[in-house]
Amino acid sequence: MCGIVGYLGKNAAPRIYAALKKLEYRGYDSAGIALLSDGKFTVRKKVGPVAGLKIADLAGNCGVGHTRWATHGAPTEQNAHPHVYGRFAVVHNGIIENYRTLKEECLARGEVFSSETDSEVIAHMLEHSYRGDLLEAVRAVTARLVGSYALAILCSDCPETVALAREKSPLIVGRGHVGLWCASDVPALAEKGMQLYPLGDGEFAVLHGDEAAFYDRDGAPLEKKPTLCDAARDTPEKGGFLHFMRKEIAEIPSVLRRRPHALTACGGFYEALCAAEHIGITACGTAYHAGLAAKYAFERLARMPCEVSFAGEYRYYEPIVPEKTLMLAVSQSGETADTIAAARLAKERGAVVAAVVNEEKSTLAALADFVVPVGAGREIAVAATKSYAAQVLTLDSMAASLAERRGLRGYGDLLKELPDLAEETLSVGEGVRAWVAHFLSARSVYFIGRGVDYAAALEGSLKLKEISYLPSEGYPASELKHGTLALIEAHTPVVAVLTSEALAEKTMNAVHEVTARGASVFLVTTVRACAETPGLAGAVLLPQCGDVFSPAISVIPLQLLAYYVSLARGNDPDRPRNLAKSVTVE
Repeated sequence: MCGIVGYLGKNAAPRIYAALKKLEYRGYDSAGIALLSDGKFTVRKKVGPVAGLKIADLAGNCGVGHTRWATHGAPTEQNAHPHVYGRFAVVHNGIIENYRTLKEECLARGEVFSSETDSEVIAHMLEHSYRGDLLEAVRAVTARLVGSYALAILCSDCPETVALAREKSPLIVGRGHVGLWCASDVPALAEKGMQLYPLGDGEFAVLHGDEAAFYDRDGAPLEKKPTLCDAARDTPEKGGFLHFMRKEIAEIPSVLRRRPHALTACGGFYEALCAAEHIGITACGTAYHAGLAAKYAFERLARMPCEVSFAGEYRYYEPIVPEKTLMLAVSQSGETADTIAAARLAKERGAVVAAVVNEEKSTLAALADFVVPVGAGREIAVAATKSYAAQVLTLDSMAASLAERRGLRGYGDLLKELPDLAEETLSVGEGVRAWVAHFLSARSVYFIGRGVDYAAALEGSLKLKEISYLPSEGYPASELKHGTLALIEAHTPVVAVLTSEALAEKTMNAVHEVTARGASVFLVTTVRACAETPGLAGAVLLPQCGDVFSPAISVIPLQLLAYYVSLARGNDPDRPRNLAKSVTVE
């Protein structure tokens, strides 16, 4: 989840600093830079975001940097990367699962540690293993590591050199107009004409002078062909908005209008979809909610059995994978560790795996049999918004295609209406700003819905707790009376989502139940009569969108509500505490 950068060229410090700023969505608990010049390291570290990291006096042309999402050890300067021991400075993204055993070996040799992290052990092991050949030392050490890592390493004996290693954590080498780079993600490298060389699992690289050499797990040289960076896509600006999150919500109509690639253009995927007899969806967080929304479409429209699993749990209940299963692994980044592991297991057990991703050049995409891009464009805010809408549209497009094969026409036309409906919803959704005061002193918040609205309620609840830090839960409206109703007290905010006429009466029964117990109820609905119900604290009337595809639309007011509550509570909605954009560790 952390962001790492390495640079070899001219005037390294400000370049590394600027690159780290672009990677802060991966973590901002602490930051640090190490430069190597004349055989000596100069290190700067600080707690908190990159801004304010003191680099003005740093001189040198070779260095590494790190912005941290804390796993082992609190966010302190002591635990910030880079970690330096002996002749080595190391930055690490990932988790070393066997670090305690390795650390005990180092302690037995009399070595002293200066941090609580798992990462520092790597620097100690490198110092112990080094015999004059940097690549061989890196290979020897990584062979003993259990877990995940992307490493950028400096050695004081090796001027103008950065060594790299990757296993289950993303790492990309870049060749720019000036210098060589490495980074956890493309935005740090985004400049016109930058050549990109992603490393695969078990691969190494050595940047030296103006050359980048690549090696496989056995140390044999590799030839890699570069791709060119799309600087316009990978370096988005706020464009007049105060925050990326608000800008990305505003982009939902254009994302839906661009529409993902036609399924028939995804290299045989359409044929695999039509041949499937069972759909599995595995994902985490927001992507899981998109999958849950799609389950209703697959089963209701296409009569296709569909099971949705939390990726982090999928491996641990020994899943049964029926014959002719198509597993849709959904991930914005394509680097979500749990989703990658779940997809790998499903593939081992006979499933055809499709990566439904926003980043086509990702670990999940490389693993999958097929890649289905969602086409949301670069998303910077940690809380996913436009990528959720794109995921829902992409998955619903699959269900609509299967439905049309069964002779059920018209669903494709409904999907085509979504961009204009999203545009209208953005306008009416601004009405949630009047609700904000009711949430500021709330002890807890509840989101409810039935059918596909339950999936939207879950996502609305997640958005609120991610960026406002209010305790919040999403429930099927039918479940309130099975325990949760005990938590309702005077002025408890309850947000109800209602886009199904068929379920309107049942959802409104739950609304009346919580209203009778003093709750302040806010309704997001397509049903005018329900929006005009006496006693509501607030209502947003959505355009008619057809309930089966509604989560791409009904979620917009919920995202806006979370955004405005976050602002009112003095938070930065782009950088929620304790979170990072890409969850690359288990």
